[in-house]
Amino acid sequence: MLKTVGIAATGLLAGCPSQGSSEPNTASADTEAATEQGTVAETDEGDESGVSVGPMTAVATEWNVYRARLYDAVALGRAGAPGAGATVAQSVFARFEGASGEYGAHEQLEATSESAYEGFEDALGSVQSSLSEGDVSAAASAADEASGHLQTAQQAAAGQQATRVLDLLVLGSRASNAAMAATLGAFEGAAAVAEETMTAFEDALVYSQIEDADAESYEAFENALAGIGSAAGNEDASGVTEQARAALDATVTGAYALVQQEAVAGAGHLSTMQARGWDAAALASAGGPGQAYAHTVTLNSYRARVADADWLAANDAADAASTAVENVFAHFEGANAHDALEEADGEAYEAFEGGLEDLSSAIESGSGDGIDSAAETVDTNLVTGIEALVGGEDARAALESAFFRARIADARELYRLGDADSAAAVVSDVFARFEENELGFHETMEEESEDLYHRFEEEHLVSLQSAYENDDSEAVATHHDGVQQALLDFEAALSTAVASGAEADYMIGRAFDATGLAALSETDRAATVIQDTFAHFESGAAGFHEALEEADEEIYETFESTLSDVRAAAQDGGDVTSAATAFNDEAIAAAYAIAGSAGGNGEAATAIVQDVFATFEEARVHEMLEEADHDAYENFEAALSDYSKGLTNGDGNPTRMADATRTGQFAVVGAVDSAPSGSGGHGSEESEETESSLSGGPNVVEGVPEDVDHVVDMEAVAYVPEELTVSVGDKVAWEHVGGEPHSVTAYEDEIPEDATYWASGGFESESAAREGWENGEGAVQSGQSYVHTFETAGEHGYVCIPHEAAGMVGTVIVEE
Repeated sequence: MLKTVGIAATGLLAGCPSQGSSEPNTASADTEAATEQGTVAETDEGDESGVSVGPMTAVATEWNVYRARLYDAVALGRAGAPGAGATVAQSVFARFEGASGEYGAHEQLEATSESAYEGFEDALGSVQSSLSEGDVSAAASAADEASGHLQTAQQAAAGQQATRVLDLLVLGSRASNAAMAATLGAFEGAAAVAEETMTAFEDALVYSQIEDADAESYEAFENALAGIGSAAGNEDASGVTEQARAALDATVTGAYALVQQEAVAGAGHLSTMQARGWDAAALASAGGPGQAYAHTVTLNSYRARVADADWLAANDAADAASTAVENVFAHFEGANAHDALEEADGEAYEAFEGGLEDLSSAIESGSGDGIDSAAETVDTNLVTGIEALVGGEDARAALESAFFRARIADARELYRLGDADSAAAVVSDVFARFEENELGFHETMEEESEDLYHRFEEEHLVSLQSAYENDDSEAVATHHDGVQQALLDFEAALSTAVASGAEADYMIGRAFDATGLAALSETDRAATVIQDTFAHFESGAAGFHEALEEADEEIYETFESTLSDVRAAAQDGGDVTSAATAFNDEAIAAAYAIAGSAGGNGEAATAIVQDVFATFEEARVHEMLEEADHDAYENFEAALSDYSKGLTNGDGNPTRMADATRTGQFAVVGAVDSAPSGSGGHGSEESEETESSLSGGPNVVEGVPEDVDHVVDMEAVAYVPEELTVSVGDKVAWEHVGGEPHSVTAYEDEIPEDATYWASGGFESESAAREGWENGEGAVQSGQSYVHTFETAGEHGYVCIPHEAAGMVGTVIVEE
């Protein structure tokens, strides 16, 4: 009888399944879990029930990592980075889908409780979709629900008391997220994380248990949460980090006091270390190169615009030159970069604004020397401001590259206007700046690539100046293109976020070149400049195109629309200046969007992993792991070390760290031989049996046919590319390259009205495809691909049925 109802009784004693969960732990759900698992032990003197310590205890600790990561995603939302939070949720889904094998988190959750398994996946999908839509409150509720389902399974797998230990450690992980928010400068978010954690702690059954078992840890945890709130209120990032660490330490100490089996607390502590390793990955991917970089993108754009005013004035377009300077001043007054520059370097801020005023006066009076002097003052102080705001060598060099690209483009326009001497002077100025190592560009380019450095300077830049001096139009074309390509190649070698900011600057410069050309009645040339700029963006622009589309779909569309408006204004004799100004706003917004979603906190992320390493060296679990399995111990330390080095170099991958930590969790509970191998485990007998029960149907083939025109990779929970453009008659193959079996299923209401319905499995409708999947039909498995030829123009939206909740959707755009 105890085996049948033991977990039901445990559930009634334990109360709610998770901190703040919206779904209580019902007796029926727990009975189901107990029946499915069938290994519930008798109670220990009436106060601790659960299974003996073994592989299922390790699985329960692995589920704790998922619980902690759910709140990572929410914390990023609280920190103003919901997009990064959605990415974390998708990563959790991908990790879970690959966690198969006998003691994999995925397989055992399904085996332990079907309702917990389904509820977890649905709630996890809601976390991702809510964060994608910017609804952090809904994401928080969904995270509570998902965590509750995992806790239900933990009780069935490891027992009531072990689960309370894991509950306490989840609370510690949640508190540590405040440090992540503070690192991103989101102090209100850090305070919210602490407040939500305190509320969850007070609502949890472990609240009274830890007070009885270890009053000192109980008080230390509450005091640390209060300390986080206080430090956040003072915008003290280091204080928040210190208190968050104290909160986590208190829960680890309390975990050992709560449970009789030391191995449970040790394995739980390792799972907390794994969760912190994932925190580092989340932090490294959030915040981009930083808002400071976006501020400098704004300042750098002014450099090219002021240079435009100089050459406009020299070409008898004083009114257009004055307007250019006035527009820079007006934009700066309302820009985010305004306060940032003033705070970073008050003298540069004052001198920049003063230089703009002097430049306006010089243009008005027609003083050529005054214009040159004022323009130099403006540029010098913008460079100083950029140096004050960003310290990264790559970021500074990328901005200089963009400025050089804009100036080299100016030289070409001056040459087209018949002013070869001025064109040569511009190139000479670029060369001088390069030799002076302005913004560290010379040294950074040389370090990046000796070949690229020589190609830029010796092969093309020097030759371009000579070509202008000799009025050799053929050589001008060759070396102009050579300089521009070398600079673009340099940007492409940097991070996409940094390169995107540079390309935003370059395109702003071209838009205002069109304004200047229109002012000189060169409207056809102005339209051509924008047409070429648009084509450059569509070609990728060092990753800028894709990065913007991924960062913010709305800004991406407005960016393209306003750029088109500049060309239309030039062609139709409209107000090119107003159109370029509107585009400028969108280009700057694009820089901020990408900088806010593309990573750039590598130093802080590395510090987290180094702290985990230091903590492990002093922790009780250190000796436990070394004694349990020396190989697992050494692999864990090596994986941590490699991960730390990778983060320092900007390419840290958490997977090996996570796998090694998971093996350590199994080792500590005496079940190292049961630990899943790798992050997938799809080679197991269980996986083979599962796949053998599925069928593909028409157009699902082995491998990828040689005659296909395009291939889409199906990864764990993503189609790559997510959007594909093809022509009518093109054949597309979707190749399975990762994760569990997938489907390729058209959304019936997202394909052209006259298109024949298509899906793996050869179904004639979406409802039939979904029903077929339930029956094991329409699956594309490892080594296979689904092939379809598109005959109808238009947009075709489609989905992977088993991974729909994880956001695995795609679009094929078919052109005539």
